[in-house]
Amino acid sequence: MTGLTAELVVDGRGPQSPVLAPNGRLLCYVVAPLSRTGDHLDTELWLVDTDDAVAPRRATADTATESRPRWSVDSETLFYLSDRAERGTPQLHALTLADGTITTLTRWLVGVLDHLPLTDPNLVVLLTEDEPTEQDARRARDRDDVIVVGEREPRARLRLLDLRTGRVTTPAVFGDRHVAELRQRPDGGPLAVLTGVSADNDYGPRTGHLHLFDPTTGLAEDVGPVEADARSLAWWPGEDGWHLGYVALTPPVLHAGTAVFDLSVDSGVRRNRTAGLSMCPTQLCQTDAAPLVVFADGLHTTLARLDPTDVTTLSHHPGRLDDLTTTPTGEDIAVLAGTRYQHPNVHVGRPTGPLRRITTIRPELDGIALGTQQPLAYQAADGLDLDGLFVLPVGRTASEGPFPLVTIVHGGPYDRYADRCQLFWFPSAQWLAAAGYAVLLPNPRGGQGHGHQFAASVAGRVGQQEWTDILTGIDLLITEGIADPDRLGIAGWSHGGFMSAWAVGQTDRFRAALVGAGIIDWGMLAATGENGQFEAALGGSTGWSGIGPHPHDAVSPISFASNIRTPVLILHGAEDTNVPLGQAVYLHRALRHFDVEHEFVIYPREGHSIRERHHQLDVLHRTRAWFDRWLRT
Repeated sequence: MTGLTAELVVDGRGPQSPVLAPNGRLLCYVVAPLSRTGDHLDTELWLVDTDDAVAPRRATADTATESRPRWSVDSETLFYLSDRAERGTPQLHALTLADGTITTLTRWLVGVLDHLPLTDPNLVVLLTEDEPTEQDARRARDRDDVIVVGEREPRARLRLLDLRTGRVTTPAVFGDRHVAELRQRPDGGPLAVLTGVSADNDYGPRTGHLHLFDPTTGLAEDVGPVEADARSLAWWPGEDGWHLGYVALTPPVLHAGTAVFDLSVDSGVRRNRTAGLSMCPTQLCQTDAAPLVVFADGLHTTLARLDPTDVTTLSHHPGRLDDLTTTPTGEDIAVLAGTRYQHPNVHVGRPTGPLRRITTIRPELDGIALGTQQPLAYQAADGLDLDGLFVLPVGRTASEGPFPLVTIVHGGPYDRYADRCQLFWFPSAQWLAAAGYAVLLPNPRGGQGHGHQFAASVAGRVGQQEWTDILTGIDLLITEGIADPDRLGIAGWSHGGFMSAWAVGQTDRFRAALVGAGIIDWGMLAATGENGQFEAALGGSTGWSGIGPHPHDAVSPISFASNIRTPVLILHGAEDTNVPLGQAVYLHRALRHFDVEHEFVIYPREGHSIRERHHQLDVLHRTRAWFDRWLRT
């Protein structure tokens, strides 16, 4: 067996966006590199027969960013976005399967954001921003381009492309609202359209409305407001007429478990169909009849059907299922799925299972030795059932412990560790296991996969019980002889970075910490981060909540910076709009003030996730070197 290298981690490729042809015989998916070396990410469309009769093959030979494949109703044409003509400006293209002809369908100056082929074979819906006017061009040329917030903000608008003439029209609907998502009724009827006041991540998802749009008449109807962060639209027929469903946050707070909401279009009655379930819906998938629902279910995934009076479980799957796609009948599905020791591939099968793998995306990892990964079940201090994973050093067994232990806290916090392969560019279990570390991956309260109340319990109380949940998991591994209590480290990215910074302000038990893109001040994040009020729901208040101290001060790591003695590695993207760089600068200045050993690394051009190859390599090498420095001595 060969050893794991950083290059093997970041130089791989992964599948995305599988989509089954309506006839179920062919599937298209995107293959994307895990890291970027230039200004653009070169992705590829691939086609594969679902019966394995022919090996997967590329759909085009272009060097471009290819994305969002969609099939025509007759399965004979594949529509997709590509920037092959002008990099960074995607246009709609059509691949005719019969003769392999590729046709460029749009030349929209600012590019196409999304599209949906309709049941009318002559129409495709486009989502695009407005093209610049002559006045806009003059302003840009003359640098007379002041930004007035609220004026001329980019918004996606619904447009209709007539394939017979090539003409693009913009129906006068939805006012100045941003179009976020749309779905046509399966019988060829109206489109359900989800809009927000703007594309702003703080404001738009809190101002969602549903509309019905008839592409034949051009008429639209406002159905009314929806719950926050609504997405994943699906239609289905019922005895009382058509129903329209979506996944959204459970009211009233902005940090909550997701739910499936069911709207009877005729009566206007809306119901939460997943209330009280101990799992969390992640996707609603339309069929000609009852829609399918994907649930995060602890460490695993449940696939179910939304029947008229109940949620019917169809199958259980280890780890995660992502990007579910189905034929109109709902009899055949495709998903991205992996195992504990294999990265995701495209799988096909029946909703009731089993699933069969039809791609092999990362063969270069075959034969690489990985650490043994095991599920962990335990109880919190208050008796709440918790789960997680732990990974042993490569080639070692639990009986050979104790080992140095690094706890990696997941982001979100509305996310989870599923029982899948834990090897990524960011601090991950298998990368550290290859260096001789045991790794704990806890799922504390606040996360996904255990129902609404589990998730909502940390709103306004981050760092409280979720922190003791993590400590309980660490103590369990110490008691079982797996973890060395004198060689503990903690790491995390985003909310995990917050928990790492919080941990070292609460205890001296850790000999080293890594804070990646972490939250240091919740009030500052609510004011400057792109998710605004969603972050305020976690921190419990904002700076404009009145004269302080504020509730968010009590749960912000910066308030406890004077307690920190643990060496800290701070990693952050220079262009991060989710958790702005100022958060990391704040921690750096506090640690410098209190003379705490630390290293502060900024990655130019990077956002909340690190994308460039050399930067990803640096994250991996620097992570290991930091823990080696402090946990190996």
